Amino acid sequence: MSNSPKSAPRVPLKVLYEDNHLLVIDKPAPLATMGAEAGQPSLADLAKDYLRVKYNKPGNVYVGVVSRLDAFVTGVIVLARTSKAAARLTDQFRRRSVEKTYWAIVADPLPDQAGKLEHHVFKNDARHRMEVAACRDQLPADAKLARLGYRLIASHQHRSLVEVKLETGRKHQIRVQFESIGCPILGDRKYGSEVAFKQGIALHSRFLSIDHPTKQKRIEFESEPPSVWRIEKFSFCGDDS
Repeated sequence: MSNSPKSAPRVPLKVLYEDNHLLVIDKPAPLATMGAEAGQPSLADLAKDYLRVKYNKPGNVYVGVVSRLDAFVTGVIVLARTSKAAARLTDQFRRRSVEKTYWAIVADPLPDQAGKLEHHVFKNDARHRMEVAACRDQLPADAKLARLGYRLIASHQHRSLVEVKLETGRKHQIRVQFESIGCPILGDRKYGSEVAFKQGIALHSRFLSIDHPTKQKRIEFESEPPSVWRIEKFSFCGDDS
């Protein structure tokens, strides 16, 4: 079974930061970053509407998409308001100088409280999803190396709250890699979860750090997970309770 965004939220955007070059948003789910299904808005569409109304801009409004979050993923995402900012941010993502941290709730048991996952992943067109290559000696032609690091933050009722830092940026990487070790992300029916989730999937863009495209300074943004995660019920590592 696969997740399918049947209805994207039509609510005001939660803007974390904006200036003449950037628009940083706390993205809800389900909402495609761009290229939404017919009749559904995308984050880029809503951002253009927001800027058009706020600044009374006639005609087309420029919004540059420099990275994406899956429709079912929530949290921090940066958009560019100028072509100069878009080019410079795109270069940062290409050089991997951007720091991104995700939180996820996954099924237990994790193999270790902290570790790294490394697989070769490829697109399975027949199944419309990414896959982990079963044998490194016989890789599909389009297979690419995927690496990430994780650490356990908290646990609750056979579920683990983990922090994830990507070392590569492959499509659906976090989702397919945690599925491959038997710890699918909560609610992610496409990648192995058998547990229902009220909103999207339990994968959240928690932290983003970039170089401002014009001000020559590092800027950071953070987003709390949605309330449906019920983080308060988790026992955090190091807690005495």
